[in-house]
Amino acid sequence: MPPSLTGTLRNDSRQLEAALNLDASSARIEVQMLLQQVLGVSRAYLLAHPEQVLNDAQAAAYCELLQRRLAGEPLAYLLGEREFYGLAFRVTPATLIPRPDTELLVELALQRIPKPLPSSPCQGRSMSEFRVLDLGTGSGAIALSIAHARPDIEVTAVDASPEALEVARENAQRLNIANVRLLRSDWFSALAGERFDLIVSNPPYIADGDAHLAQGDLRFEPRGALASGADGLADIRRIVTDAKEHLDAGGWLLFEHGYDQAERVRELLGAAGYAEVFSAHDLAGIERVSGGRAC
Repeated sequence: MPPSLTGTLRNDSRQLEAALNLDASSARIEVQMLLQQVLGVSRAYLLAHPEQVLNDAQAAAYCELLQRRLAGEPLAYLLGEREFYGLAFRVTPATLIPRPDTELLVELALQRIPKPLPSSPCQGRSMSEFRVLDLGTGSGAIALSIAHARPDIEVTAVDASPEALEVARENAQRLNIANVRLLRSDWFSALAGERFDLIVSNPPYIADGDAHLAQGDLRFEPRGALASGADGLADIRRIVTDAKEHLDAGGWLLFEHGYDQAERVRELLGAAGYAEVFSAHDLAGIERVSGGRAC
């Protein structure tokens, strides 16, 4: 007889622990999430029906997901979704998996967007004219999180990958976010003559030969969204240089980078003439985001 949900959780959690070097709690949660995906139920349902046994179709679907996870495929791709900044984003192998560290970039961006003002006949520029650009948007997690938090501004999000843009469009529709424009663009190539008040990016920043590219989730994520030249800074150099032609005076450039790149990134920003150059620490105390202001 096939095992009950309780037996499945117990047996397969142990498999995941051994195969992926997970702790017992994490392994159990992952098995629960795979079961929820197959059954279309909540975690509360699983806990309330420990005696339930999967039917043949459910068992086959579950076993396929489990085998893919045991082979190391990221859980986010198996579930097709990942939470970021309180929103549920669809993700596919065409996009990076949004990570909690990147929420720092969203927070810093929102801090630099002026608060909306009461409407007044004497008021100058309206907040609907405040323009944000997200470079290399992927699933749209950064751009859509900013747009969701500030529906009174205009956000443009670009990516060179048509497959990634399709995922971002689907996320915009699912989340009912209308103040985002999505464009196919190799960084600034489709933005000639356009200027913005704030530019953000989570660009590729891993060195081409970095051993981490062959480990963990990174093995399955799009290489073009991860690696950037011999030192990992090729795309950041391009962004730092080219962003100045697309920033209004006083506008900010903010971007994520590697754990050991903050000092070099600040040097690049300073050499390019940005003012108020800084780096900010993530929750682990790592300098994760840097930026500067166009003079």
